[in-house]
Amino acid sequence: MDYTTLGSTGLRVSVAGLGCGGNSRIGLGAGLSDAESVALVREAYDLGVTFFDTAEAYGTEHILGQAFAPYERGKVVISTKSQIRRGGELISAADLIANLDASLARLKTDHVDVFLLHGVPPADYEHCLAVYAPALRREVEKGKVRFLGLSETSPRDPEQKMLQRALKDGVWRVYMLAYHMLNQGARRNLFPATKAKGIGTLLMFVVRNIFSRPGLLQETVAKLIADGKLSGNGIDAKDPLGFLLEKHGAENLTDAAYRFARHEAGTDVVLFGTGSRAHLRANIASILRPPLPAADVQKLYDLFGALRGVGLDLPDRVK
Repeated sequence: MDYTTLGSTGLRVSVAGLGCGGNSRIGLGAGLSDAESVALVREAYDLGVTFFDTAEAYGTEHILGQAFAPYERGKVVISTKSQIRRGGELISAADLIANLDASLARLKTDHVDVFLLHGVPPADYEHCLAVYAPALRREVEKGKVRFLGLSETSPRDPEQKMLQRALKDGVWRVYMLAYHMLNQGARRNLFPATKAKGIGTLLMFVVRNIFSRPGLLQETVAKLIADGKLSGNGIDAKDPLGFLLEKHGAENLTDAAYRFARHEAGTDVVLFGTGSRAHLRANIASILRPPLPAADVQKLYDLFGALRGVGLDLPDRVK
C-alpha cells in the first residue's frame, strides 16, 4: 500500500480508501451478511487500507463499528457524513449534532477523524456556514471530531460551485468530490486551490457505469458529439477510450480510471467500493499501479477536459 497525508490535517492515510456506500455498500447491497461485510473490511485492512468512508445514509456505520477493536482505532482513519435535510427541510444544528452522536454510537468510537456534511447543494452552503459550522466547531473542541469537511452533490452541481464557494472560508479541511476520465472539472476548478490551501481531497465517482456498462460509453459520446458538447475529431466512435488499452497502457477501463484519478496532481485518496474479495483486490491493485502513459493522459485532457457532469450516475438505490 502507498500512503499520503490528507491535505494539511496531518492524518496519514492509504491512497486507496474503502468507500462504504454506493451500490455495493461493502457487500450489503449484494446480499452479504453483516459478518461477511465485516470480513471484507478486515481484508481491506489486512491489505493496507487505513481510510474508511461511510455515512449515516449508507447504513454501513455499524459494519465499521464491528470491524475494529478499540485498540485498533488509532490505526485507521474513519470519515462519516450527515445529511442536512430531512423530509425536504433543513435540519437544526441540534439535530445535526444528534446525527453525529448517533454515528459515533454505531461506529463504537468516541471520535470521528473526518465529519462531512453530506451532498451539500450550492443553495444550502451559506446556511451550513452560518448555522452548522459554529455548532460543529464546538464538537471539534470537545474532541468528538478531528476535522470538518464537505461532500458535493455531484450530479446536481456539475460545475462544483458549492466547493468553489467554500474555498473562501477556513472551516472545511476535507473535500469529497467527483473526478473521472470524462469529468475533469476539478483539475481546474478545485485542485490548484485545494493544494495551495492544504485541503484534503477524497475522490468519488472515479469508476462509474459509463466505464463498465456495455454500450453506455459509446452511446454517451455519440450524444455529446451530436449535441455539440464534444468534437468528434480524434475520437473513435466505436471505441472512444480504446487507445488506453493499447500496448503499455491499462489492463481495462476500470484499471485506467483508477490510475488516471490516483495520479492526478491534487488527489489524496481515491475511494473505491466493493462487494467481493476479488473485486477488492483488483481495485487496490489498479490504484497502486504506475500512472498511465503520459501521452494517454494528455489525450484524455485534450479530448474530454472540457466536459462537465458526464457519467455522474447516482447509486441505483437513491435514484
